[in-house]
Amino acid sequence: MNTLTTQDTFDVLLESAPQNFSVLRAAGKELYQAAGLPAAKAEEYKFTAITKKLEKSISDFRAAAPISISQNQITESTFKGFDGYILVFSNGKFLPELSSQIEGVQVGSLEENNEGIGTIAKAEKDAFAALNQATFSGGISITVPKKIQVDKPILLLSFNQSNEGQVITPRFWIEVGDFAEVTFIDQSVGLGDSSYFINKVVEAKGGINSQINYYRLQHEGDQVIEVSNIETDVQADARFTSVNISLSGDMVRNNLSLNLLGSNCEGNMYGIYLLNGKTHVDNHTNVDHTIPHAESNELYKGIFDGQSRGVFNGKIFVRQDAQKTNAFQQNNNVLLSQDAIVNTKPQLEIWADDVKCSHGCTVGQLDEEALFYLQARGIDKTLAKGLLLYAFVGEVLEKIEDESFKNHVVGLITNRLGSKF
Repeated sequence: MNTLTTQDTFDVLLESAPQNFSVLRAAGKELYQAAGLPAAKAEEYKFTAITKKLEKSISDFRAAAPISISQNQITESTFKGFDGYILVFSNGKFLPELSSQIEGVQVGSLEENNEGIGTIAKAEKDAFAALNQATFSGGISITVPKKIQVDKPILLLSFNQSNEGQVITPRFWIEVGDFAEVTFIDQSVGLGDSSYFINKVVEAKGGINSQINYYRLQHEGDQVIEVSNIETDVQADARFTSVNISLSGDMVRNNLSLNLLGSNCEGNMYGIYLLNGKTHVDNHTNVDHTIPHAESNELYKGIFDGQSRGVFNGKIFVRQDAQKTNAFQQNNNVLLSQDAIVNTKPQLEIWADDVKCSHGCTVGQLDEEALFYLQARGIDKTLAKGLLLYAFVGEVLEKIEDESFKNHVVGLITNRLGSKF
């Protein structure tokens, strides 16, 4: 067991955890204490010194209590043009009194009970997943029954605030039945400018021929530290699509795993990280092909300015029985500053012999010839630069099917890039 200062301070959080799910929590606590927080040389956190960051930035390792949220705050935080359902959270706690009723969909607090917790996002895979399992409170369970097609997107609107650098532990359980369809938009709103630590776990279970879109926007304060573990089981003929947009934060670690468990299923993982200042974002992805005739597509694009830092580590596993697999993985990055850094490592592990798989990465600077071409036609240099960068990330933006969310993200990105016209 590692003897790390931060691990000891998390004992306060462990001891004050709720008492329900006692067996589950005990297992999470045992796994967390056995593994300890990632050491400086831990391979999976090699370029992201999350333990050191926590020790430096978090002053109170107790769970942050829910804060009062008004209807006006919800209205002001909902992006323009959104037409859908809203589920509201305060420091990880679900607030049903401020949330929409969704016809045909079962929504409730995890405190009421859910036997599926921990069966997809397994605590032994990551110390922070184990810590969340031991300490989460007020999470949510969302069940979309068989053949239900939710007609509008569901906005998971989380308000976060802690004046004492405390810990927020959201936990989502999502189960989508056979032949059901749903779109989620996961958006967090930071209130205030203090530092706090978000340790989030999302488990999603997609049934046969189900369709799940999971869009995520990370755009909180520059002092926020976040680790998220999102893991999904995808069954036969089903499709799961993730689009993750990271725009701000102090240090952010995103663990995203897809388990492709049935033939003719499809898993898609797309991401944009647009960073400046000293923001650090680490995307670790994992796709596990276990069955023949499945497909995965992965495309992450990063733009770095200032002293920002990015990490991409993508793994594709093709098991021996997973013949006729199609798997694509690509990570492209543009550095705008000499002080910006990116570490990228796409990986393939293939045990089958009848597959089509590819992976690759690029790191470069803005194309000066293209920039000169636009300027020669009377376009301002700042606008020309922004247009080129927007074109660079546009391929990922096109994967967002909900127009209101896409327009909102486009507005944020074009404002950041100076390409709005």
